[in-house]
Amino acid sequence: MPRDAIFPADPNRQALYTQHRYSAAIRSGDLLFVSGQVGSRADGSPEPEFARQVERAFDNLTAVLAAAGCSFADVVDVTTFHTDPAQQFDTIMAVREKFIGAPPYPNWTAVGVTWLAGFDFEIKVIARIP
Repeated sequence: MPRDAIFPADPNRQALYTQHRYSAAIRSGDLLFVSGQVGSRADGSPEPEFARQVERAFDNLTAVLAAAGCSFADVVDVTTFHTDPAQQFDTIMAVREKFIGAPPYPNWTAVGVTWLAGFDFEIKVIARIP
């Protein structure tokens, strides 16, 4: 089955994907594999305020899902990466509640890391395409 690259409509985001040589998401059959999304501004730089950085990451993820005809209701698996999980978790959970919705919740794996290219949070998902 061939890979089908998915990109959000925003030309600024498209330029970032082209510059870094990866796809925002790949559709394979009825599954969507979304690359890690960070809380970057339009120019690709990190949002300095942590809560806003997390919101931007979720906003960027929402745009990629929408480009494939999906929403958070279609997400089955979530992986998040955190540079300081103990300090960041409450903020992340508060933002998450705005996006994820009601049960049943998707699978969720949180990973503590030491480097995210200047960012403090990243989220990637797998969704089933309706």
